[in-house]
Amino acid sequence: MHSWTDTLRFAFQPVVNLRTGAVAALETLARPEAGDVLAEARRDPELDARLTVSALRAAARKETLLPLHLNVFAATLADLGGLPPLHDAVRGAGRMPWEVTLDIVPPYTHVPQRALLEAVASLREQGFRISADGIGDGDVPLRLLTDLSPDLVKLDASLLTRPAAVRAMRTLCEELGALVAVEGVETELQCAAALSAGAQLAQGELFAPPARIPVADVYVPFLAPVTLGAPRSGPSVREFVRPAAVLPLTASAGRVRAVLTGSPDLSGVLLVDPSGRPVRSVHRSRFLLSMSGRYGHALYADRPAFKLGDAPRTVGVDATAWEVLDVVAVGGRDRTSDDVAVVDRQGRCVGVVRLADLVRALAEIRGEEAAGLNPLTRLPGSDAIVGEVDRRISSGRGFALSWLDIDHLKQVNDGAGFAAGDELIRAVGGALQQAAGRARVGHIGGDDFLVLADEEALAPLVTAVLDAPWAAGGRPVTLSVATVVCGPGSVSDHHQAAARLAPLKKAAKALHGGSWVLGRAGFPGHEVRRGGPGPAPAQAGYAAAEPRW
Repeated sequence: MHSWTDTLRFAFQPVVNLRTGAVAALETLARPEAGDVLAEARRDPELDARLTVSALRAAARKETLLPLHLNVFAATLADLGGLPPLHDAVRGAGRMPWEVTLDIVPPYTHVPQRALLEAVASLREQGFRISADGIGDGDVPLRLLTDLSPDLVKLDASLLTRPAAVRAMRTLCEELGALVAVEGVETELQCAAALSAGAQLAQGELFAPPARIPVADVYVPFLAPVTLGAPRSGPSVREFVRPAAVLPLTASAGRVRAVLTGSPDLSGVLLVDPSGRPVRSVHRSRFLLSMSGRYGHALYADRPAFKLGDAPRTVGVDATAWEVLDVVAVGGRDRTSDDVAVVDRQGRCVGVVRLADLVRALAEIRGEEAAGLNPLTRLPGSDAIVGEVDRRISSGRGFALSWLDIDHLKQVNDGAGFAAGDELIRAVGGALQQAAGRARVGHIGGDDFLVLADEEALAPLVTAVLDAPWAAGGRPVTLSVATVVCGPGSVSDHHQAAARLAPLKKAAKALHGGSWVLGRAGFPGHEVRRGGPGPAPAQAGYAAAEPRW
């Protein structure tokens, strides 16, 4: 009698990054030549666990350096308390647990949820990454999905006909710190729909079918850049992560050379400690140049490769693309082409990002923002600010939203001319931008400005602008500022934040001289930080006018 292992073969399907067009990982799929091993595995947790280990070993035999996705039934994890043999199998294959993502496959019905969550927590503690598979076409409860807090959520392609559902899942995943992938993509229209709905990863026949030999080159159709909602301060680094070539810190220069020459697309190798934390970064060109020099191979081949490496540049998984550029900017120009290692909260490497990918994406975003710049001040309009407000709300971050305007600008224009008024608006906008630091400044029309900042950064910004000696046509001019501080959960979107700000603006305009009023969403009343009591008189020499929103 033949064992099921005698007829079992495996195929590999790439998971594609829609941002970069590169293969982000390989999913290993069982392809039995006889019988229905998968149906048996669904009923038999021990068999399913052996199947997962076999899939890992099959991938290891192909000597691929790409991260791996392995399938396991939810019931298997709950029944066995995890996958006890997998950790040793991963080590035996020369891989690290954080290079392996476990795709938890439905059904979830009748699976003990507490046992499943405990098993997932144990696997996470070992370093494995977790993916929730079959979402949209399975039976996973939404509450369980949030409790699992997966690193990746895989959606069925059938959901692409309901883009609102995909966008909603993208919002949930941003809150959970997860990426969104779409499975079963077969057409270019589906690919475009996945990207426009916010998915970062995809797999399916369009890119490459499952094959016995892992493929590194896939077909990715050209897709015009898509801006999701309003322009953001910067896309998450998670959207650009490529697989990292990782070797132990003890690896010899000869082993690193073999990896680099066998994989022409690699730009470098990261040397990590036993916990997976990057210790040295070996750049392809500099390393191979050292090895190819006179006596280079004889000198270095059997020596540790870390002597030819540099201190790694790292960013956390929660960083933005702009923060990566800040990291690249620090240091010598000879390292601008180095990959930047992306590390999780334990400092373990989860991949790398390339400068070229970031520059291309940020240029697209800047192009979109440029189209919305105010022609007078060259500051972004309200869309840029409210988009960032909504992003902060969805990520659970507090913020302070301020409105500023120039008191009695109409009288300035009537008395000193519109050119003097325009020059004053440009000067105020420039002062706001100069004092902003990491705050976001927008010009929403006329003499109205919006400022989005962290609360602790607000006081020096407002003080710098209000204390400046403003004048137009030889006459002094004052400014009014209203701020609403929104703590986590105090508002649901930018519409609510604007509604909380409106009465504060009215209160600021009712004060005498330069004024600043601050209130807090969810709390009554407000604090007058600058300005005197009583209605603000018209500027000397100008006719009085009603304040306007």
